[in-house]
Amino acid sequence: MSEPDVDVEVGYSLSFPLPFRIFALTSVGILAWATNLHGLQKSSVDAVLALDLRVHDHYWPGSPRRADIVALYKNLYKIFLTYSTWCLLSWLLFRSLTHDDPNLVDAYGYIPALFALLTILVLIIPFNIFFKTERDKFIHAIRRCVSSSPDSPVYFADVVFADIFTSFAKVLGDVFISLRMILPGNSLLQPPADHGWTRWLMPTIMSIPYLVRFRQCVIEWLSADNTSQRPLANAVKYATAFPVMYLSAAQRLVVSDLISEKGRQAARQAWHGEHPLFRLWLLFAVINSLYSFWWDVSNDWGLELLRFSSQNPDRHSPPRRLVLPRLHSGSALLGSQHSPEEFDEYIAYPFGLRPTLLYPLPVYPLLIFLNLVLRLTWSVKLSSHLHSKSEGSIAIFLIELAEIFRRWMWVFVRVEWEIIKKARDTRAPNRGVDDAEEPDFEMITTPPFERNLDS
Repeated sequence: MSEPDVDVEVGYSLSFPLPFRIFALTSVGILAWATNLHGLQKSSVDAVLALDLRVHDHYWPGSPRRADIVALYKNLYKIFLTYSTWCLLSWLLFRSLTHDDPNLVDAYGYIPALFALLTILVLIIPFNIFFKTERDKFIHAIRRCVSSSPDSPVYFADVVFADIFTSFAKVLGDVFISLRMILPGNSLLQPPADHGWTRWLMPTIMSIPYLVRFRQCVIEWLSADNTSQRPLANAVKYATAFPVMYLSAAQRLVVSDLISEKGRQAARQAWHGEHPLFRLWLLFAVINSLYSFWWDVSNDWGLELLRFSSQNPDRHSPPRRLVLPRLHSGSALLGSQHSPEEFDEYIAYPFGLRPTLLYPLPVYPLLIFLNLVLRLTWSVKLSSHLHSKSEGSIAIFLIELAEIFRRWMWVFVRVEWEIIKKARDTRAPNRGVDDAEEPDFEMITTPPFERNLDS
């Protein structure tokens, strides 16, 4: 791996320090979730039902009603515009005061710190201003994911939220680094050096989202009504991320005891290929990336491309109609007007997909390919030793953006598969296995409060 251009990296950190990159990535995350909900609504995929999004009426507190999906994503767009404008003004103020002067960058390092503090205060302020409903929901979602009782059910909305949280693991680590950068004696242009036990703080903080998701999987596995080993296999997937992060941090120990010229040269490089510790890290990085990719395709998206066996191999034939026509007509895709005879037309499906596709057929091969490519950069994002020499790396920032983009794509098919499973499961008790794979589209238009779902 060649050394980065020092002038480019320094100039990049002068004009766009790490704290402002965190603000930008957070803003992109808000926009991604807003467009997820907007896109699902435009595709007639019932995200409200899949995520069990409900609101409580003040006049009928015992009867929660369906959330208005349009109002949800419109408010998210407003939050994005408000937050992005505030970020931009803060950055422009910082740029106007520093003029790319390294001394002034550190002198005005309190500007991003002050902005972050004000953002946190706005988030937790109890007054009914600044999108209080959305702020309360966000804080409640964090609390429920992190500290819910082991006896509580794991809701699909919490699963999606926690998975999105894992895509911000590196951003969470950047927050920790930024806090250290703004302390007296440190610089916004260079991350502080790690010595002793402090080198383990970064991977520990980055592992928090994976630990949250791992805990959810264990709760699902131990629940009284669970009869499947799938939650355990899912927990193993998240557990494979821990060795990647900690072995990456451990590689910094490899060069600390080397006193030869070869060792000093290795200390200036990210790749220590001759050391067994590097090979062990590489092994776990490959395991984590490929296992996660397989799980995405086979379990989160319900596609048959990488499954070990198929229940209905005879059905892998070219479909007469590849997607439901109502997707292109603009009418409700999940309406109750579909007849059982109409569904028979869509049972055949191309190899590697599944009987029911709610998006145009070319979408799925494209998403599979992009997901594979971006999953292979997953371990790079989690491995601090690859970018510990320069937290200002443009490449690392682009990788973080790419991971948000990958998760944005993932949400669309994940919610689609969840809504198909909900429809299928309602028919399964009274129908055969083959029939159970045909969704009950009448069911998925029923408001959740009419089905007596738990809050």
